[in-house]
Amino acid sequence: MQPQDLLYAKTHEWVHVETDGGSKIATIGISHFALEALTDLVFLELPEVGRQVKAGDSFGEVESVKAVSDLYSPVTGEVVEVNAALPDQLGQLTDDPYGAGWIAKIKISDEAELQNLLAYADYEKQCAEEGH
Repeated sequence: MQPQDLLYAKTHEWVHVETDGGSKIATIGISHFALEALTDLVFLELPEVGRQVKAGDSFGEVESVKAVSDLYSPVTGEVVEVNAALPDQLGQLTDDPYGAGWIAKIKISDEAELQNLLAYADYEKQCAEEGH
């Protein structure tokens, strides 16, 4: 996936939406910008499959040598898949954040929330305003 083709939450999670059997599925990860700010990752907590999440609520966390940061769901829905290998291969998160470093897939229950996410250019502007 290309960063410019994704949607972004203000909290630095990216979203790629696909249709699967009539349902919209959001693949979610952490942006390269956020990973650069976190630096050396040491731990990742994934959400549980089957868990109901709401947009803006924490659904996991990532820990670096600098800090522990919550992961926020950009959409409301049900976690249908997680990247179970990722906690043991944190290098994939930093090496390929928009591919092998995806975190979870959520079956979207409220597509209107996608309008609250940022397009790539707007996300880049936000990152620049944060001083990076």
